[in-house]
This record gives sequence, structure tokens and C-alpha cells, in this order.
Amino acid sequence: MDYAIDNWDPDHGASIGAAMEDSDAVVDLDQEVPTESWTPIATDEPRATTVVFVDGVRRIDARVWAIGAQRTEPALAVSIAAGAVRCTDRAEVIDTRVERILVGRGGLVPIAGLGVDYQPVAAAAADEATLVAAVQQHMGALEARVAADLPPCDLLAVDGPLTGRSHIRNAVGYVKSHHTSYLPATVEPVVRRLAAGERTPVFLLSTSWQRWSWYLRLPGGSGHPWAGVVRLEAPPNLTLPQATGVANRTAATLPRFASPPHRDARAPANLLPIAGLEDRLHHMLGNRDLLQRRLRQVVAPPGAATA
Repeated sequence: MDYAIDNWDPDHGASIGAAMEDSDAVVDLDQEVPTESWTPIATDEPRATTVVFVDGVRRIDARVWAIGAQRTEPALAVSIAAGAVRCTDRAEVIDTRVERILVGRGGLVPIAGLGVDYQPVAAAAADEATLVAAVQQHMGALEARVAADLPPCDLLAVDGPLTGRSHIRNAVGYVKSHHTSYLPATVEPVVRRLAAGERTPVFLLSTSWQRWSWYLRLPGGSGHPWAGVVRLEAPPNLTLPQATGVANRTAATLPRFASPPHRDARAPANLLPIAGLEDRLHHMLGNRDLLQRRLRQVVAPPGAATA
């Protein structure tokens, strides 16, 4: 048996699921080339001149108990932030936004005062997984608003799948980790054979919605066969020639932004501009200890002592 050590910091999970789950998605591989002709593709496409990356961060500031007349249920006080960084001959953060939300199963009122303002966001249930999913959905919506307000660029990479953002001009979804297997065993070895800067053929991926997708290997990955591999998504309204053009543009452009292991715990997939943007956004979330103290003071009964 052979072994390989994942480059990613264990605190960030794994770049690949322990056993990638088979997907019930409908995958049409016979788009750019027939399935039997799948092979790694190199490109001589010129790099995009202006690239914008959009990403978001979230942090649970406090776990809250919502005490009602009939029941007491958990909620989460969460800070989220999203922003964009534009890369030409230099990198420049061009937008940042911060929101504070109180996520629970409906009927919540804001927690506001003493400089804090957590606005209620309804979740379908009060269990931890559903609350966290609602936080993630709200952060994705904030990222989408940031992306929609950006000036034109040659390539716009948004973090994660393109769900809800396929209408944004020149946008591609950038998926750093893999927990679902979309490719059948007949072509999965093509991913393993990718060299840095090479991509798979474009395929059509249909789940609850349809989009173009492909895999790309970044430089600097080492160890297991999928090291440094990311998945990209493009909107379904593109023609096949347009989709392959976008795929070639990402293959020509994104490898130059790959992070080295000594700079990022999720190298090379967490691209350098994204890592810098995340640092800025995390700083903007503020001091969690201070926010917790103010939350306790705001919700404390009159005359009660707070720590």
C-alpha cells in the first residue's frame, strides 16, 4: 500500500473527501471531445488581463438560546464578510462588506445595541447542520451581491459552485475541494494525469441545474494524484465554443496565482489573491471576545451582572 500526506492543514478539513461520494448528477462527457478521446488538454490561450476574485468568510460569534413562551431553541450569532480583489499588474481589494446575523428557526427579533446589530435570518430547523447551512447560504448571497456590483473584467472567479451566480458576466465558479465524484471510472484517470496548467475536456453537469464544468491542475501540488486539482464551473447559457474558451482562459490564467505551501495552509488551491482577501475580511469581522461581551450586555435582564 502507498501513502501520501495531504498538503492542506488538517484544521481546514481535507482537499478531497475521505471517500468521494458518487453523485446522482447527469454528466454529459461527449461535449468537447468524445468520451473515448478524453485526455489532458494544454492551452496556448493568452492570460486574462484583468481578473477579479470574490470570496467570503464567516465566524460564529456566540451560540444563543432563543427563549420563547412555548419553547427554547438554539440560534447562532454570526459575523460574515465578503469582498473582491482585482488583479492586473498588482492586486487591489475593491469591495468589502460585513454583516452580522442571528440565525434560528423563525420568529427571532434583532439583537441590537451597544454597537452590535445582529439581524434575524430564518432557518428551516434548529439543528446545528441546518443553522450552519443557512449561514452558508446567506454568505453566498452576500458574495453574489458583491460580484453583481463589480465593474467589467476579463475573468471573474467566485468561490465555490456557481449556484445563484450564473447570471453574472464572465463569472466562473472555483471549487477548491472535492467531496463528490462527478466523473465515471472510465475517465477519472485523466484527472490523475493532468500536468500543471492542463485541464480536462469540458463536460455538461446537471443536478438541480445545469452548467459547464472541467478540472484543472495548479502547480505546486504534491502527494496524492488529485493534489492541486480544482474544479471550475461556467454558466449554462454559454455555447460549447464559448465554454471551451473560458476553460482555456482559466487554464492560462489561474496557475500564476497558485499559493506555495509555505504561504498558505491550503496550497496551492487557495490562490494568493483569495488568501490576501480572506485576511482582510477576517480582520474586518472584529474582536469576537468584545462582541460576545456586548451581546451578553444587550440581552441581559435589567440589573443583571454580566461578565
